[in-house]
Amino acid sequence: MLDFPAVPAPDAQARAAVATALHATPRGLSLGKFADPALWLASCQAQVPPLALQRVRVIVFASENGIAQRTFQGHGLSAYAPEATGEQVAEVEASIGPVHRLAITADASVELLKTDITSGAIDVENGLSPEQLQSAMELGKNTADREIDAGTDLLIPADLAVANSTVAAAVMGVLSRTEPVAIVGPGSGTTDAMWKTKVAVIRDAMFRARNFATSPQELLQVIGNADLAAEAALIAQAATRRTPVLISGMFTAVAATLAERMAPGTASWCFAADVTAEPAHVLALQDLELTPLLNLDMSAGQGLGALAALPLIRSSIELVGDEVVSVSNALNQD
Repeated sequence: MLDFPAVPAPDAQARAAVATALHATPRGLSLGKFADPALWLASCQAQVPPLALQRVRVIVFASENGIAQRTFQGHGLSAYAPEATGEQVAEVEASIGPVHRLAITADASVELLKTDITSGAIDVENGLSPEQLQSAMELGKNTADREIDAGTDLLIPADLAVANSTVAAAVMGVLSRTEPVAIVGPGSGTTDAMWKTKVAVIRDAMFRARNFATSPQELLQVIGNADLAAEAALIAQAATRRTPVLISGMFTAVAATLAERMAPGTASWCFAADVTAEPAHVLALQDLELTPLLNLDMSAGQGLGALAALPLIRSSIELVGDEVVSVSNALNQD
C-alpha cells in the first residue's frame, strides 16, 4: 500500500497578514466570506497578497462500477443506464459537454484519465483487488506529481461513473457511522423503488466493510472503486506537496475524507466549492471542517461545482489583493 509523507501545515502567518489588512478598512471588512478563498490561497501559497492562479487543472477519473450493471426487480440503482458512463467518457474525450464548457469559461483545462478498472458489486464482493487498489492509488499519486511538476497551482479532482454516488455513500456511511436510510440522498432522477434498492445495497456493503475494513485502504478495497482510490491518493499527494485542491461534489468530498485519514493535515489544503442535498456530502464536509462556497444542489459530478465556483475564487483573489496592496501603500506613506 502507498504511504504518504507528513503533510506540512499551510502558512498561518500569511493568512493572518491578509486578514489583518482586510480588517483595517471598512471596504476590506465588507468583503465578508467572499474573501475566504483568497485567505485560504494566501496560506497555501505563503504569499501576501495571494497570487493569481496560472494553471488550474481538472482531472476527471473514469471507471465502471460493477454494481451499476446489476438489476433489482427490473430496475437499476440509477436513473442513468450503465451505458451512460461510456457516453459521457466519449463526450469528455471529444472535448465537448458540460465540463469543457465550464472549463473554458473558468480558464481551466481538463484531462480525462480512464482507470480501465471495473469494480466489483460492493454489496456482495470486494470493490477492488489489492492489485487494482494499488494501481488506482499509484495513478492518483503519480498524476498529482506530474501536474505539480508541470506548474499546476490548483487541482480539481473529478469523477465520472454511473453509481459513484452509491459507492461514496456506502464509504461515508461507514466513516461517519450513519445508518443506510440516513446516508442515501435524492440522487439524480431517482425513483422510490431505486431509492429503496440503493438503501439495501448500501446496507449490505456497509455490513461487509464493518466486518473486514479497519483502515482507509482496506475500506477502499472492500467497498470502494478505482475513481475513489485515485482521487484520494491525488488529494493526499497534493497536500504533501503544498498544492491546493478544490473539492466539488459528494464523491470528491468523500475522497478527501479518506485522504485526510491516509495523510493527516490534508484537509487544510482543500477548499469546498459547493454542497448538495446528499447527506454523505454534508457529512464529508463536516468531517473535513470545510464550509462550502456555493449551494447549487448540483449532482452532475465531473467537477462542475468547482468550475462554477472558480470565477468567484479568481475574483476573490483580485479584490482581496487590491485591498491588501492599498492598505500596505497607505501604511508606507504614513
